[in-house]
Order: sequence, then C-alpha cells, then structure tokens
Amino acid sequence: MSDETVTLYQLVKQDPRYPIEAYVFVREALSFAADSMELGCEPCDSKTDASPVNNRTRRERHLTGQQLCEAIRQFANNQFGYMAKVVLNSWNVNSTSCFGDIVYNMIRAGIMKKSSQDRRSHFDGVYDFADVFQTHFETCDSLVHRRI
Repeated sequence: MSDETVTLYQLVKQDPRYPIEAYVFVREALSFAADSMELGCEPCDSKTDASPVNNRTRRERHLTGQQLCEAIRQFANNQFGYMAKVVLNSWNVNSTSCFGDIVYNMIRAGIMKKSSQDRRSHFDGVYDFADVFQTHFETCDSLVHRRI
C-alpha cells in the first residue's frame, strides 16, 4: 500500500463524509486535466528551464478551483456517462462545494498543493449537478422516438 493510500484512509477516518473512492476520483480527475485537457501544465520555456525542450516536456502549473471542477465534470462524464450524478451522489458528493471539501482535506494532508490565491470558496457554486450531469444527456428511449 502506498503512502498516499495510507494517508487517504487516514483522511476518511478523520472526515467520514466522503469515501476513499471520492478522493481517488478527484486525484484521477486532476491527472485527466493535465493529460487530456492540458490544464495544469504548460510547455517548458527554454529561457527558464535547463532541461531540453520538446513537445512532451511539460512544467507543472496550478489549476484554479473552477478549472478543477470543470475537469472533474468532464472526467465524471467520460467515466460514468449518464450515471455520473448517481455515482457522485453515492459518495455523498452532490455539489462542487464537496469537491472543495475533498481538495482541501487533501491539501491539509499534503497530497495536493495550493497557491496563495486559492480559496476554499472557489469551489462553491461552480455548476449545478442537475444541469451538467443530467440535462446534457439523452436517454436511449428519446433517441429511439426521434428516429421513428
């Protein structure tokens, strides 16, 4: 078991509102943001970096709370599709504010970092779960009726 996993289990023991799956999911969404959405990283600058520069060399850049919420939204839709809201709700995650709770718990545990400009409130009210996880999907039934 990795040190981070042990730390996550300790977090869940200290704050049982969210299961370990929610914490792991937020960490994976952060990686998704950096890899797929190209958020949280930028090309290295040869003037400031001693390392050779190529298209694959990236320097870590900080994500805002709003950017991370957007990454989580896209990652949830990619991973769970129409069931995204159901899965998140099963983890007691029902608003972007919950993402802020999870992130700030991980910051306190040393798993994530924050900048001096970051505020817990930056996660509040970024989007409404009902809007982004339900109304943007069509059910199979509605697609069948449209073809008829």
